Amino acid sequence: MDITKKKWETMYTEEDIAKRVKELGKQITEDYKDKKLMVVALLRGSFIFCADLVRSIDLPLRVNFMTTSSYGNSEETSGTVKVSSDVTVDLEGYDVLVVDDITDSAVTMDFVLKHLKAKNPASIKSCVLLDKPSRRKVDLVPDYCGYEVEDKFVVGYGFDCGDYFRNVPYIFNVTDEDR
Repeated sequence: MDITKKKWETMYTEEDIAKRVKELGKQITEDYKDKKLMVVALLRGSFIFCADLVRSIDLPLRVNFMTTSSYGNSEETSGTVKVSSDVTVDLEGYDVLVVDDITDSAVTMDFVLKHLKAKNPASIKSCVLLDKPSRRKVDLVPDYCGYEVEDKFVVGYGFDCGDYFRNVPYIFNVTDEDR
């Protein structure tokens, strides 16, 4: 899809996102006070959100990364999650917060939570910027969520289209209409 020729509709401005991320950071700070926090970012989509989120958490914390795939360059999950790069630290005793850009089918998040739970963390929760419950294939509700969205194709602020547009500082959706 060549989105440069399609109509873009801004869903969340840079200011909207910054405000909501700060709110999430404040809530996570309160909930994880006196805990040993390890944030695990799911790459690549969450890297911008996770960077802003951890700067909004006013606690000592560690960050690690996982790379998974179930989409490829498609808009639909294959249903099979592959771990391309696993966490590189021992999670035992940590309160783990898995951060991703979006939960729609929930196939990836469900897989990752089960995968990391086997590494004996003290606790494990999830945080996503966007949640699309209408596309759910697995019964999972994120513990922390920036926004609940309709079933729209979103781009910007880490969300990509063909691995482009991640650097756009706001979130927009692409319609089938031509510009």
